[in-house]
Amino acid sequence: MSDSNNNGYRSAPRLDGVGEYYFSKKLREIANLKFKGEKIINLGIGSPDMDPPESVIQCLIDSVKTSGSHMYQSYKGIPDLRNAFSEWYLKYFRVKLDPESQLLPLIGSKEGIMHISMTFIHSGDQALVPNPGYPAYKAATILADGIPVEYELSAENNWFPDLNALEKMDLSNVKIMWINYPHMPTGAKATTDQFKRLISFAFHHGIILVNDNPYSFILNDEPLSLLEGVKKDDPVLELNSLSKSHNMAGWRVGIVAGNADFLNQILRFKSNMDSGMFKPVMMAAVKALQESKDWYDRINRQYANRRLLAWKLLDLIGCKYDRTQSGMFVWAEIPGSWESGEELADWLLEKAGVFVAPGFIFGSQGGRYIRISLCNDIPVWEKVIKHVKENIESKTLTDQI
Repeated sequence: MSDSNNNGYRSAPRLDGVGEYYFSKKLREIANLKFKGEKIINLGIGSPDMDPPESVIQCLIDSVKTSGSHMYQSYKGIPDLRNAFSEWYLKYFRVKLDPESQLLPLIGSKEGIMHISMTFIHSGDQALVPNPGYPAYKAATILADGIPVEYELSAENNWFPDLNALEKMDLSNVKIMWINYPHMPTGAKATTDQFKRLISFAFHHGIILVNDNPYSFILNDEPLSLLEGVKKDDPVLELNSLSKSHNMAGWRVGIVAGNADFLNQILRFKSNMDSGMFKPVMMAAVKALQESKDWYDRINRQYANRRLLAWKLLDLIGCKYDRTQSGMFVWAEIPGSWESGEELADWLLEKAGVFVAPGFIFGSQGGRYIRISLCNDIPVWEKVIKHVKENIESKTLTDQI
């Protein structure tokens, strides 16, 4: 039954089965602890703490002062932005995209997940969603009156779908398959061959294959796109974003790319949901997309140094992790003495004042894992390690570790 307030008004049934986003609730809890005087260090959220390029910030400032910047803009974004995304894809992903028909700018790629689901999922249609995986895939499916069907990922299969197992399922009602490589939360990377296998699988079963690809430039020497080598009319889409690659999470600049007919259909939905992006933000995004490889190298050196300290922290706790992970998180299996990742995360918050994300929020396959964000500077990491080490040495945590 839908929720109701004190006046008896009930939320729509589409919200049944969709809870408030975990991090939304947890951030309120952390804020409350801080209000009470607790010193909490947040290692759970993937919000880049470093600044965008200075040239991008200056471009935003200059554009704000330009005549005409404050008017409504096209639902498809300005041509300069589509052209910049097209050139970016060609340069870094070796993918040639028509900026007029194969690229649709978004107010952040997360809205694209909703737009795609609302555009293509009919009532009762199914969508394949990864477990573990980004919770928004499941939520968007439910909100679109679809049925999420989880496919399990495992460390044994390097967090890649077991296509043999999927072939044994009844896929006749599956409309969309969500994938996300480099993968969040595990940091696993796909190969070109694996992408080809996924495309072949989806094409054979009449499924729209969507890759959510915001982490390709973080601690990853070989960015890949699902769109490399696909035909223009293949049932394939890819989401991308400047949130992680350019430290512009709050700017909300994303893209959906691929099949031109699909994008036209998505635009029909999108044009009824927003009134276009702010032009100065789009102009600044153009500038960001024109940054050289040196930009990515600079931020990755920072993330690499932080990751060394994240590994040190995980070693202290006794976790196991794969050092080949990419992205801005470290995914780690908890020691056997703990019942769950949630229990370990709660202990760290209570005893050491450190918040990490328990793996269960990404699906049942994450139950014995935690995820640590690299979005804090070196002095913060050193403080965390010192505090956790002190608690271990004082035997605060040794009963569990």
